[in-house]
Amino acid sequence: MMRHVLALPIAIVLSALSFPTHAQAPTGAAPTGQAGLSGSVPEGVVRATLPNGMQIVVVPDHLAPVVSTALNYMAGSNDAPPGFPGTAHALEHMMFRGADGLDRDQLAELGALLGGAYNANTSETVTQYTYTVTARDLGVALRSEALRMRGLTLAKDDWDRERGAIEQEVSRDLSSPFYNYAAQARAILFAGTPYENDALGSRPTFDKTDTAMLRTFYERWYAPNNAILVIAGDVDPPKALAEATAIFGDIPRRDIPAHPGFTLNPVQPQTLELPTNFPFGLVTLAFRMPGLRAQDFAAADILGDVLGSQRAALYGLVPDGKALLAQFSFQAKPDVGLGLAVAAFPTGGDPAPLLADLHRVLADAAENGVSPELVEASKRQELAQLAFENDSISGLARIWSRALTSQGANSPEDIAKAYAAVTLADVNRLAKALLDPSQMITGILTPDTKGRPPTSGGFGGAESFANPPDHPVTLPAWAAAAMAKLPDPYPVASPVVTILPNGLRLIVQPEHVSHTISVYGQVRGEESLQQPAGQDGIAQLLGRLFNDGTETHDRLAFRKAIDDIGAVESAGASFSLKVLTPQFEPGMKLLAENQLHPAFPADAFAISRRQLAQNLTGLLGSPSYLYQRAIRKSLVPDGDPSLRQPTPDGVAALSPAELRAYYDATIRPDLTTIVVIGDVTPEDALRVVTANFGDWKSAGKTPVVDLPPVAPNKLSSSRVADPSSLQDRVALSQTLLLPVFNLDRYKLELGNLILGSGFSSRLLQDLRVKTGYVYSASSALHWDRTRSFYTISFGADAANVEKARVLVLRDLTDMQTTDVTDAELNRAKAQILRELPMQRASVGSIAALYLRRVDLGLELNTDAIAAQHYRDITADDIRQVFAAWIRPDALAEVVQGPPLPN
Repeated sequence: MMRHVLALPIAIVLSALSFPTHAQAPTGAAPTGQAGLSGSVPEGVVRATLPNGMQIVVVPDHLAPVVSTALNYMAGSNDAPPGFPGTAHALEHMMFRGADGLDRDQLAELGALLGGAYNANTSETVTQYTYTVTARDLGVALRSEALRMRGLTLAKDDWDRERGAIEQEVSRDLSSPFYNYAAQARAILFAGTPYENDALGSRPTFDKTDTAMLRTFYERWYAPNNAILVIAGDVDPPKALAEATAIFGDIPRRDIPAHPGFTLNPVQPQTLELPTNFPFGLVTLAFRMPGLRAQDFAAADILGDVLGSQRAALYGLVPDGKALLAQFSFQAKPDVGLGLAVAAFPTGGDPAPLLADLHRVLADAAENGVSPELVEASKRQELAQLAFENDSISGLARIWSRALTSQGANSPEDIAKAYAAVTLADVNRLAKALLDPSQMITGILTPDTKGRPPTSGGFGGAESFANPPDHPVTLPAWAAAAMAKLPDPYPVASPVVTILPNGLRLIVQPEHVSHTISVYGQVRGEESLQQPAGQDGIAQLLGRLFNDGTETHDRLAFRKAIDDIGAVESAGASFSLKVLTPQFEPGMKLLAENQLHPAFPADAFAISRRQLAQNLTGLLGSPSYLYQRAIRKSLVPDGDPSLRQPTPDGVAALSPAELRAYYDATIRPDLTTIVVIGDVTPEDALRVVTANFGDWKSAGKTPVVDLPPVAPNKLSSSRVADPSSLQDRVALSQTLLLPVFNLDRYKLELGNLILGSGFSSRLLQDLRVKTGYVYSASSALHWDRTRSFYTISFGADAANVEKARVLVLRDLTDMQTTDVTDAELNRAKAQILRELPMQRASVGSIAALYLRRVDLGLELNTDAIAAQHYRDITADDIRQVFAAWIRPDALAEVVQGPPLPN
């Protein structure tokens, strides 16, 4: 069902820093030095160093017929020429512009045919190129990487085009309200070192960069003896290693220069006061911490976990009513780390008391030490997180790459050993040394809708590359042979489905790729239909209060019980549990306790109600919220239930009795699905779920949770002013009268892949490659049981919006009047058929697939059915469905961007 989120997660704020947040990939300590492949080898893993110096690691995982590759070059922005920190990032882009034996059009064509994903990212010390493909296509992915390693084209015309795309990327990233603070804090903390610069570079330096500079960087660093290849997935390790050796083994090694060194200078503490367009204000304290390769990294990571624990004093500011949110983040690079304590205050509030609270919390940890119990709990959590990474094929490639390249470790097992060795004394020693206010950068970000946009710099993360060919492409013989035949449907094990007497649906799929079990639950609902009149916002309030304890355990006691078994748990309309296999039964008991017997304490209710009202004060006027609401208003009639929204006064009037009544009416077994997946048998899963959820009863009649169908929308245009943005964000949307059960859905999905989804789409061809009007553009279909929508979105400078819109309308009309080419159709079929197994490449994605299909009322195992429909679709089918269902003359345009001149 569609959910109308009324809160901005802190992750949005933290992601603005160029340092990846720790939560994105578990990390650990390792000895200082270059990555090597000596030492113990975990069972099943095969590794070798080729005569040319290239290091290869193969990690088997048979979750799905999928493989992920990560080719890591040990060079990044730190190795760029002085004054040109974006050189590594620029070269990363040019790696997608072709090589000797695989020109840019062939590379783009091949990427589209492979389906899956190919991407890249640049950090300070590593540039990584990734593929996720079907296992049968491993050799194709490896050959593509080898050709780019052998000899990159680096044509001047290509760089002239790609320069514009990178600058559009920088403009997009500059629109983040958190960027100025992140850039300034980083520059102060790491002044005089390469880490003071953004790894992605800036517009002025890109303007001065030429292909000669890029070739020098390429020839200096892109060599087999400066690369580590990780292959993870459904492979036979010895065979995969032999294949990689045959492909890369004869590439000559080169002399690799020493990486530049640096010395950290003393920090000059400062206070940065900046505006933000967030619906709340932020106070922050930023300071240095050890890097990934430091001897103390594991202890520093545990310190960060302790400070950020829901049982610790920092998070306690939230249930105490002193902060809207509070979090500690440890963001680490190989040589340096950054600690960031963040807390939010309401729009119009005074930041001074909250800033004092932040200082008090950190000072107490420095002076008195941290909780021994939380140190041990954090160690258990880190070790469990390492185990959970085995539940994802791409996660395996990521964690092995990180260990070998950034942490200097021999394997993730070294990381686990480092965590296990951390002592309380280690953590307290670091707390005393690091939590020094004289070494901190203070940030105060105050909501200001009249703020001015930043003027320089850039930040970001993984790329989105789109260089689709504008003519028929002949692939090299080896690639043409591999892509000649459409993939056959792969066999999928059917899950075991049981409907309990209380109506709860249980889906169990055993997957023995790790000694972990994951549980994902969903209660179908639609808050706009289920919230009683005058009680808007009660669903959001309910979601907050599941964190405040149960009828058996108060908040801290419940979190301790979860920490004691190293689990990750959440309750609510969507709920989940991740545990090591031996902890499945106690974990499920705790999950059921939280889901079925929440306490909703009176003091917590009062505080959460006030915080929600305060958050709404800023949120309802924020550009991001107004943009999403404007899109919704353009598609549904006045008075539609989906347009209901809470107000601060309305939330302030909600009562505990109303909350309990809403919980009883909406959190119910007859609308609930639970997916259990992992190292478990169907019999054990049924026994444990029945024991904990079998006595759960529904209150009253099953409510209606599907919104009524809507009539076709009308042509409209609206603009949401966002003074902090440098670029316009554009959505062109329409209602679809196509039910999700209609088989035309498959035809429209395949046609949409050609038009605007994927690297070879027409929209990207016309809006980026040929014209440079945008950095990215896409189209998406949004399905529900009773409503469907179609949206085309892009970001562009204001001067280019109308030009881009004209091209969008032209491309839509062409889809309705002219058959797509055979090449486009075959490419789309190859891509979508190969994408089907990708949906099962992680435990989480399998569960999400099942929950989504239940939500839509579809059969669980529709993969083979979908594959056959996609195979049978013709070009005429696509033209007809676009003519029947898409209405270019009725697209509702909504723009979020800088205020237009009067």
